Amino acid sequence: MTTLPLQDLQHISEKARDALSLLRGKSLFITGGTGLFGIWLLESILYANQYHDADISAVILTRDPVKFFKTAPHFQEATCFTFITGDVTSFVFPKETFSYVIHAATEASDQLNKENPLLMFDTITKGTRRVLEFAKESNVSGFLFTSSGAVYGKQPSDLQHVSETYLNAPDPLIATSAYGIGKLAAEHTSVLFHKQFGLPIKIARCFAFVGPYLPLHTHFAIGNFIAQVLKNGPIHILGDGTPFRSYLYMADLTAWLWHILCYGTPGQAYNVGSDEAISIEALARLVATQAATALPIHIAKKKEAAIPPERYVPSTAKAQRDLGLAQWIALPDAISRTISWNRSHAKT
Repeated sequence: MTTLPLQDLQHISEKARDALSLLRGKSLFITGGTGLFGIWLLESILYANQYHDADISAVILTRDPVKFFKTAPHFQEATCFTFITGDVTSFVFPKETFSYVIHAATEASDQLNKENPLLMFDTITKGTRRVLEFAKESNVSGFLFTSSGAVYGKQPSDLQHVSETYLNAPDPLIATSAYGIGKLAAEHTSVLFHKQFGLPIKIARCFAFVGPYLPLHTHFAIGNFIAQVLKNGPIHILGDGTPFRSYLYMADLTAWLWHILCYGTPGQAYNVGSDEAISIEALARLVATQAATALPIHIAKKKEAAIPPERYVPSTAKAQRDLGLAQWIALPDAISRTISWNRSHAKT
């Protein structure tokens, strides 16, 4: 049993067929398995096991499995998964052996980054070091670390797409740089383990996404817009609507992560996201088109012509060229699928 749309799981199975075949009969250790990325990875494993006899198993580290099972009870019945309680910075190493490790703990929590940046930084850096030590002991065949486009710092407004070769970083004198600098430090630690111990680490620098399970009431603009559509609007833009972002659908993201884990070059980083930029105002209007009736859009701030718009848009040329990846699901379709899923799962 899964809770994701069947067409999405079929899409992942098709696009990541070779990677999932390589994982057949393997055991994985996953941190962050109950977060947004983790749920999609676990759902795709369930589908591969049920429909393609993949026989993939996984041990998932989580702070609170009981809380997770309340929102996703079907995972408790999945015999291919074992959930263990622990903190990523101090968990007891499982005694089992694993072929692959996916370190996806520490999501981009804007609230934590503002209220307790030191905890954010420590969780990322100490947690990554702990997972790397465990992976080294396990002598794994592959290690995937989900990093972030935040490692690049502020993208210049005249740089259309930021590539993996762009050498910049978050401002270390700003407290809220804890997330980006933490991810950067964790990337460097991962590379040191690759160089010194031969650990086959691969890094996915993740940007912005949309799809089922995306939080709708946090700092994600696209999630907020979808939430407002579900309530029949209006749609509120908190800024001036000029920043540019790009969004990859979660089914595409999941296929990308499986590919990078299995076929990425050890010691290398890959941008993960869409390279199709859209302004926040245009995004709001695109989301509004999915409403049954026309919804008004309110923009809180006036545009300042002298100030160039911010950008957070990756170049994905490396992933496309080296791994054959692409944005297969267009943004309008991605938004439509996300809204439909949320409507069908709305609490009554």
